[in-house]
Amino acid sequence: MVCDRLGQCPCPQRGRLTGPNPTDRGKSGPKIHLIVDRQGLPISLGISAANLHDSQALIPLVRGIPPIRSRRGPRRQRPAKLHGDKGYDYPHLRRWLSLRQIRHRIAHKGTESSERLGRHRWVVERTVSWLSGCRRLHRRYARKPEHFLAFTAIAATLICHRRITK
Repeated sequence: MVCDRLGQCPCPQRGRLTGPNPTDRGKSGPKIHLIVDRQGLPISLGISAANLHDSQALIPLVRGIPPIRSRRGPRRQRPAKLHGDKGYDYPHLRRWLSLRQIRHRIAHKGTESSERLGRHRWVVERTVSWLSGCRRLHRRYARKPEHFLAFTAIAATLICHRRITK
């Protein structure tokens, strides 16, 4: 059994990419990371263990954004602006976003209230609640992380289909 850099081994009952959830009495489970657009449609998603910090998932999520076709000009390779909560308030993440010319609005720890960012964050929370409505994602049945990621992608596709066909 291979352990990670923190000395935690994967849980044999739940599969890889599970870890003790710090907010749910230490129950092991996965965490779903999302980047959504203004309407709440998932653009990029990923999974990790529940004990992984959110800031470690930001760079792979931003890199995973596919090119977006626009009516005029070339395809957009990156978002124009990114909103994030206090979990993403790290200088190296701000620097990384600035180097890629992505404007960021990340709340500062200890100085800013979470209420101002809440009007943008509710869109992400609504999408997470749509995803948790899928029974297979609410409780992780798949042991392999590839299967769980595939089911998460299918659920995100269904969300996009339902929103676009309205």
